[in-house]
Amino acid sequence: MLHDALIAIGLLIIVGKLAEGLFNRLRLNSIIAYAATGIVLGPVLGIIEPSAYLTTLLGIGIFIFFFVIGLEEIDIAGFVKAIRGRFFVAASLSALLSFLTALAVTSDLFFDFGLDLPDFSDSMAVAGVLALSSLGLVAKVLADEGRLRDRVGIEIFSTVFIAELIALLMVGFMIREDISHPSVESGAILIAQVVGFVVAAWFLSKYVFPNVVVLLRRFLDAPELSFGLTLGGLFLMVQAAEQFGLHGALGALLFGAALAGLPHQVRRDVLPGIRSVGEGLFVPLFFASAGLHFSLSFTSLPTSTIVALVLVPLAGKFVGAFVGTYAARLDNPLALGAGLMAKGVAEIALLLVLLESDVIGTDVFSLLVLIMCGYILITPPVLSYVVSRAKREEETSDSVPQFLANFALDGVVVDDMLDRARRQPTPDISVREFADRWIVGHQDDYVVKENGEAAGVVSLSRLRYLPKESWAQTPLEKVMRRETPVSWPDEPIEDALQRMNESSLSALPVVERDTQRLIGVLTRQDVLDLIALGAKGRGGP
Repeated sequence: MLHDALIAIGLLIIVGKLAEGLFNRLRLNSIIAYAATGIVLGPVLGIIEPSAYLTTLLGIGIFIFFFVIGLEEIDIAGFVKAIRGRFFVAASLSALLSFLTALAVTSDLFFDFGLDLPDFSDSMAVAGVLALSSLGLVAKVLADEGRLRDRVGIEIFSTVFIAELIALLMVGFMIREDISHPSVESGAILIAQVVGFVVAAWFLSKYVFPNVVVLLRRFLDAPELSFGLTLGGLFLMVQAAEQFGLHGALGALLFGAALAGLPHQVRRDVLPGIRSVGEGLFVPLFFASAGLHFSLSFTSLPTSTIVALVLVPLAGKFVGAFVGTYAARLDNPLALGAGLMAKGVAEIALLLVLLESDVIGTDVFSLLVLIMCGYILITPPVLSYVVSRAKREEETSDSVPQFLANFALDGVVVDDMLDRARRQPTPDISVREFADRWIVGHQDDYVVKENGEAAGVVSLSRLRYLPKESWAQTPLEKVMRRETPVSWPDEPIEDALQRMNESSLSALPVVERDTQRLIGVLTRQDVLDLIALGAKGRGGP
């Protein structure tokens, strides 16, 4: 009945948010508060039972939850850059070893632990969940410790991000109904379908959809237009993923990740609404349903099954985390390994997906949710302790991760941090004079000024290919990059930073919109300094 569902929704939201406030005072994760709400109102008191109406809302909650993960946590550009580095090696080894260890429990390849999963693909999906690392949990601990900006914090975040993305994509691919009997042919078809969907979804989401939204905003005057278009686009992308045989959560994740580069003005219109609807309605209901479906039926599982599900994946995560970080010869392997051990939030979300898909039963679901709650309780203090003992170093990377920009730059425009008195070299001076007079530390790119306008940008990376004996005779205009992007003083700093990262530059000329007159230069170091001030204002280092 609809009125029963409305009563259930009202109680779950009110009690869940009150419990969240109480649990926050005790420094406990809000996900545990929501799950506890479901357990108390469901199995314990018997006030609420899962219904068709609740199931529909929970399905929407799953998609919004993964959309927000993609939008706020997943930086594909950063992932592509990290693939070339040792962090990718460490994360891949960790995810692979964790997955293979968990697969030994979830499948009957070596020993039957009595999970009775329908197909081998389902065993792989559950193993993927057990191999997951929790980026959200890691980000919260790093923020609390004030380590988001220093080198150790960024290394931990990057490594966990790669590991989580690998596992999320793997689980999303495995939750399918048409690969119960895998073969070379079905595997090739699966890969082709996945690649086709990812390429099409990414192109439409990143290049077509944002431009359409910006264009429509110019000609149509409708309240919350960007929010409505984004929400509608999300559900269409979810349905497209389902049509390709993939779970809709994967489509929501990709859609959010692709939209991470939206112009700041559009993001400002979209994010508050999505965040309010998600955190105020769908996310509490979504995780409360974990409590509604929780039961003590897992106690009837064989003891060997319970012990195996508790200890073997834990051992796999431990071995995978530290083998990966030590094999990649990373600094601070203990801190990075502890970050890779973090679990809990996304895992519970995926377990609900597996439960709704009839991949796992209530008994296995309840046991795994209990295990994940244990991770959520134990991981933050352990990670906090390990990170606090890691050597604090300043960030030395030549790029600013997008999550740092979101953390500190909201509402800041370029003019707020523009040094209009800074001088720029001219194209007629020699490379030798430029090197002697203009090069400073922490800056790789320099804007060149000619007749009051931006003539181009000189990158130090280009000078390495020019013999030093010819520096005195070579004018700067011969080595500068003429076609470069620009920024404007009234532009949000997030948009300028995004353009800077996309063009692989550490400096942008700032010009007047009407006259194109050069009025200053924005550098990546300026942004880093502002982030440092923002971190200090939040109680950081």
